[in-house]
Amino acid sequence: MLEVKNLKKQYGEKVVVNDLSFSIKEPGVYALLGTNGAGKTTSIRMILGMLAKNGGEVLWNGKPFSAAFMNVGYLAEERGLYPKYSLLDQLLYFASLKKVPRKTAMERIKYWAERLQVTEYIFPPKAVKGKQAKANRADQLSKGNQQKVQLMAALISEPEFLILDEPLSGLDPVNTDLFKGIIREEIAKNKYLIMSSHQMPTIEEFCTDITIMNRGEAVLQGNLNEIKKSYGRVNLFVKSDSEIAPHIQKFGLRVVEKLPSEYHLKVKDERQAREFLASMMQNDVPLVKFELREPSLHEIFVEKVGDNNEER
Repeated sequence: MLEVKNLKKQYGEKVVVNDLSFSIKEPGVYALLGTNGAGKTTSIRMILGMLAKNGGEVLWNGKPFSAAFMNVGYLAEERGLYPKYSLLDQLLYFASLKKVPRKTAMERIKYWAERLQVTEYIFPPKAVKGKQAKANRADQLSKGNQQKVQLMAALISEPEFLILDEPLSGLDPVNTDLFKGIIREEIAKNKYLIMSSHQMPTIEEFCTDITIMNRGEAVLQGNLNEIKKSYGRVNLFVKSDSEIAPHIQKFGLRVVEKLPSEYHLKVKDERQAREFLASMMQNDVPLVKFELREPSLHEIFVEKVGDNNEER
């Protein structure tokens, strides 16, 4: 169990994280959300001990959490590889910091290199006459391939606790699916994970519990499904082969968005939605789609946060 209690960070009089608390009581993925500048990365660095706290504590099974003595994997949002050193040497170095034997480290590097499709960069074939050797330094790789190597570094010790800060940032759809598959495998191994991401559909796909931060404060916390239920099913999506604007006006429904032949509407409650549906059926309105659902995480996030700040 991970417990984060009353974390605080300030620079001079400026408080960038104020009294942040949450807990992860069982294996799974916990989401830490917020706009740029909300304090997410600062909080992650304090949890890992990379940044000194001005207050609060982080506990693992009731004892002070220390990345120096725990098997923790960390995928940072910013690129953290040494640009001029060989990728293989760096991965072996990161493995040694986690006390992974060299033979074991090589086996894992080969496995992950093949899995992430970067073998030719980690183990480049020798140059032949008239051809240049493949890239084997970080500064020779694309951002996506650098992200893959950093994920390898985070996983090489087979950590029990994993922190992923914007893990899908800058990835194309194919590699996004590749990363998602690996994340699912880590979840299946009963790992503890913290994920920070701006991609709300990804958070909804993986995370059960969330904290939304704004200006260093936690503005919403709890189980994602329970949070959604508390809002009620007030989002109505209606698609018809005929114009339904007069029916919408008759019931006084608010139009959130008008798309070609489809409306996103807000209703007061499910009863109003049923009455609206009954009215259209009585008038033989041809319906293609009538979907009533809870708000998305994106909608909840925008409601709770609403503005942007510089990253902290």
